Amino acid sequence: TVLLIIAIVTAAALTIYVIITPKKGEEFTEFYILGEEGNASGYPSSLSAGEEGEVIVGVVNHEYEPATYLFRAEIENKTFGERNVQLAHNETVEFPFTFSVSGGEKGKKKLDFLLFRQNQSESINLTAPYRELHLWIDFR
Repeated sequence: TVLLIIAIVTAAALTIYVIITPKKGEEFTEFYILGEEGNASGYPSSLSAGEEGEVIVGVVNHEYEPATYLFRAEIENKTFGERNVQLAHNETVEFPFTFSVSGGEKGKKKLDFLLFRQNQSESINLTAPYRELHLWIDFR
């Protein structure tokens, strides 16, 4: 009888512990681009010299800690724009990103969207992006 009571009390204590203890899920960062209308469509695919293209860039922090990010847009390793973003856990930011190229850029080019993350104890590592996206754009 004593062993049965100990087993029941232990099971109850473990059940309460499992219920009360917060569950930590997967740690990750969402990084996405949307078209001008805020949908996953309508991305610029063809631009003339001097014509502007626009996308909406989104970052969501699911890292279970505050994080600092550096957003960078590049074409053939030439930076077209940067932005620093600081987010708390589960915080989201979306911002418009407008770009254009000079008359010298012609042909189909890959526009890279790079996201670098700074850890709590380190500076931002600019050699390896944390997340990356790209669009192929035909510059006329």
